[in-house]
Amino acid sequence: MSFELRKRGEVEFLIIPSFEATGLVRHAFSTRKGGFSVGHCGTLNLGFNKGDDRKTVLRNYKVFCDAVGIDIKNLVASHQIHESDVYVAGKEDRGKGILKKSDITGKDALITRESNVALVTYYADCVPLFFLDPETPAVGLAHAGWRGTVKKIGMKTVKKMIEEFKTPVEKLLCGIGPCISGSCYEVDDPVVEIFKDTFEYWEDLVEYKGNGHWLLDLVKANKKQLEEVGVKSENVTVSGFCTHCRPDLFYSYRRDKGMTGSLAAVIELK
Repeated sequence: MSFELRKRGEVEFLIIPSFEATGLVRHAFSTRKGGFSVGHCGTLNLGFNKGDDRKTVLRNYKVFCDAVGIDIKNLVASHQIHESDVYVAGKEDRGKGILKKSDITGKDALITRESNVALVTYYADCVPLFFLDPETPAVGLAHAGWRGTVKKIGMKTVKKMIEEFKTPVEKLLCGIGPCISGSCYEVDDPVVEIFKDTFEYWEDLVEYKGNGHWLLDLVKANKKQLEEVGVKSENVTVSGFCTHCRPDLFYSYRRDKGMTGSLAAVIELK
């Protein structure tokens, strides 16, 4: 099972079928289609730090939120720094990072058990991780680049949900969103050495290409990490999309050499 592409008006986005089937959440992963940005940010850029006009980005958020069925006033975002800290968001955080300045800094993962609190995290090749505890209920998002993956942000997010919400891990549903695939993500020896030091199964995650260059599969690394902490393999949905390979749908920091917009993951409990 993979993510499904949806279109409402001009806006295209992806959803996770298993999440939708619960009837508990509104959620999406954005594409670059259906917004108002121009140039390298064309068209649905959702990042405020990409050289785009702030008013244009807010217009993009409005059409994106309308398409997904989320009130823009409910959005909560943090300043991501490729770390692994997890923040528990509440209604008092709504608007932060989108409509007003955020004091949620250095948090690459957000979780909540409150309804109408829409979590937001940003991407342009890194791995988006979605979490839905249908029992509590509770939701979460985590941003996992290679640094976050090594720091086990996916595992830490699950543990934080167990600690804060008593989430039954065997019932937890997870999604691994569009990101740069293992066949497109080339890294050098120093990065692979860090993976060697962190994961016993590091050889399953890489393919040597010669001359100190390797292909690294961050999707596999994050899925194995979730399974290690007790998430059932059949409860993890992988998107099936590579951001690097699909310039028609996605921004890619690696492909576009940094001159690119930002995608976003969003999820809220109804």
